[in-house]
Amino acid sequence: MASARTIEGFDASLTFREGAARAVEVRTAELFAHREGVMDMGDIERVHDMRVASRRLRAVLEVFAPCFPKREYRRALRDVKALADALGARRDPDVATEALERVSAAFAPSDRAGVRHMVGEYRQQQSEGNLLLSDALEHVDASGLEVRLLALAATARVPQ
Repeated sequence: MASARTIEGFDASLTFREGAARAVEVRTAELFAHREGVMDMGDIERVHDMRVASRRLRAVLEVFAPCFPKREYRRALRDVKALADALGARRDPDVATEALERVSAAFAPSDRAGVRHMVGEYRQQQSEGNLLLSDALEHVDASGLEVRLLALAATARVPQ
C-alpha cells in the first residue's frame, strides 16, 4: 500500500484555512497520481492505492468543511464519495478472489470445483466493478473534479 504523502509545513503555525488548502492540494494530487493503470484487473494494488487515497481526501474535505463554499464543497464531496464507491465495487471482489485463490490448494479436490465457481463469480463482479469504475472515472474527467478540488483549496486561502 502506498504511504500517505507528507503535507509540507503542516504544523500548528498554520491557520486552519491554510491547513485546509494544503491538505486538499496534497490529497488531491495523491488521488490522481494513483489513477494510471487503475483499470488493470491484473494489478489489484493500483485500485487499492487509489481507493485509500480517495478515503484520505474525503476525510480531509470533511474535517475542513467550514473553510469551503457550501455548494462547491458538497458537489466535490459527492463526487469523491461516488469515486470511492466505484473503487470499492472493484476492490471488494479483487480481495475475495485473491483470498480464495490463495487458500484453494488447502481444500479437498472435491471442493475445488466449488471454489473455482466462486472465483468465477467474483471475476464477474470484478468485471462489473471495472465498468462502474470506468463510468466514475469518465465522470471525474467530464466534471473536472481535479480542477474543482484545487479551486476549492484556493478558496480556503481567501479570508472570510
